[in-house]
Amino acid sequence: MTTALIAGGGIAGTATAIALRTVGISSVIYEAYPSGGEDAGAFLTIMHNGMAALHEIEADQAVIDASYPANAVSLLDASGSLLEQRAIDPPGRTLTRAALYRVLQGEATRRGVRIDHGRRLVNATVEDGGIRASFADGSVVHGDFLVGADGLHSVVRHVIDPDAPRPRYTGQHVVYGYAAEGRGRTAPDAYHMMFGSRAFFGYTTPSAGRTWWFARFNATELTQRIRPEDWQRRVLDMFRDDSGPAAEIVAATGDTIVGSNSYDIPTTPKWHNGSMVLAGDAAHAASPAAAQGASMALADAVALARCLTAPGDLRNAFDTYELLRREPTEETVAASAQLSSNGTRPPAGPPATG
Repeated sequence: MTTALIAGGGIAGTATAIALRTVGISSVIYEAYPSGGEDAGAFLTIMHNGMAALHEIEADQAVIDASYPANAVSLLDASGSLLEQRAIDPPGRTLTRAALYRVLQGEATRRGVRIDHGRRLVNATVEDGGIRASFADGSVVHGDFLVGADGLHSVVRHVIDPDAPRPRYTGQHVVYGYAAEGRGRTAPDAYHMMFGSRAFFGYTTPSAGRTWWFARFNATELTQRIRPEDWQRRVLDMFRDDSGPAAEIVAATGDTIVGSNSYDIPTTPKWHNGSMVLAGDAAHAASPAAAQGASMALADAVALARCLTAPGDLRNAFDTYELLRREPTEETVAASAQLSSNGTRPPAGPPATG
């Protein structure tokens, strides 16, 4: 049986393993982190393209059971006044990144996929028609091909192409938090998005309990970690001149706040070399503005598995996969970059989906 080595146990890696399993290809996931839960404090929305991919690999119900519907969005100005209401059509699903990791890793394990945590890939070479992958702990494994689902700072991307582009800082920080019950309550299936005078703010109350929120604002690139209380002060400062609900929601948040620089990769010239191939953020990282990162990764996984069932060798399969996925994902990355550059100006229409 063909065996794939998958670098990365996040969304792209676990979904790829599940998708490959459905077409009869075994795989082993090698995840650098001890638990695979980096950036677990954030939350996300899986859009219709992501849910369609999950349905194809029969993992959609598990995600539905762990998530909440996202059916509508209300756009607000800095005072909190309604500008516009839009349906999210087809609807999406909202859940924490940690919950999505648990679901996908659980599904992969249930289907017989092995996940090795604490295995950081450092190099890979083509040997005897297969792959030799080396890890930071000194271990070496062999397989038929390698999927680089190792994220924004992908090792596999630079093994395939040493001149591959580095992630580009978008000029923004993105912050996520969870506020106390009763602050900024929305319908459980709705988002409120506020175009503040200095920052963009979004929030939802998907269940009884806490309000989930995020903020995006222009800032210089961080070079060190920021404590939750310092993120809170920064976000509060962004909304000090606005009368909308953002400041109240942020003030009601304890230490459940995480923030980071926002990056993207507008284009990756080489997606594969015939034996190694990229998926998810390793191939096409988008800023968070379009809310498409997870969905694009899920769609990649299904497309790659489908292409590997067609007649021909690995290079032909990877060529077809790239042909299917490059254009829509690059369009989405560009659309998300435009949303980020708009800052606090309301968009003219919905973003592209990849």
